[in-house]
Amino acid sequence: MKLLLIAAERREFEGISNITPANVEGVHWAASTKFGEHEVFLTANGAGAQRAGAAAKLGAQAFRPDAIVSTGYCGALDPAYQIADIVVATLVHSDNTVAFTCTPASPRPFHSGPVATVDHVAGTSAEKERLRVSGAVAVEMEAAGVSRMAKTLCLPFFCIRTVTDLAQEDMANDFNAALRNDGHFDTMKLLTGALCRPVTRVPELLRLKNRARQAARSLGAFLVDCRF
Repeated sequence: MKLLLIAAERREFEGISNITPANVEGVHWAASTKFGEHEVFLTANGAGAQRAGAAAKLGAQAFRPDAIVSTGYCGALDPAYQIADIVVATLVHSDNTVAFTCTPASPRPFHSGPVATVDHVAGTSAEKERLRVSGAVAVEMEAAGVSRMAKTLCLPFFCIRTVTDLAQEDMANDFNAALRNDGHFDTMKLLTGALCRPVTRVPELLRLKNRARQAARSLGAFLVDCRF
């Protein structure tokens, strides 16, 4: 089976080994690998549903996949979820749209439930609580765009995510202010902002960096073991 995986950032694929760089015009980063008998094409094109949808379209043209997977980091909305937990969406909703998903088989534990796609980083516990009322168990920024393209292409759609921030947490750093038009975060803007409140913001950046590595390893191990 040929799988196309769409994430926002290259680092979300750091838990996957033996990747070979590839080039897809219009996509920020791409590579190929194998999960057992599955041929896998990886793309990362920045944050946001529009950029993810574009990556899905261009990746599908280049790779001709049998299924498309939206993957990467997410924020927990369920207070029981912990860092690096795996979330497999049963559906993805954004505004008034709903897309149902396929579910892979895996020997590894995972949570499942609706996932909400929003157009910004959900950085406060209050916002996460409001999103939780909708029934969602996790929040991210790309899956709705990928699901729309998968529907257009008549391809099976999966959404598999890993937790990097908890439901009860408020972020001290303003990640939305640092998000550039190309879908990537301005590192210098984040560092400059962190130095304005170093006691709370600098430790948070270091903590998130460590969490991201832990979550990427968890996600990579899960994806490799999946049966799609």
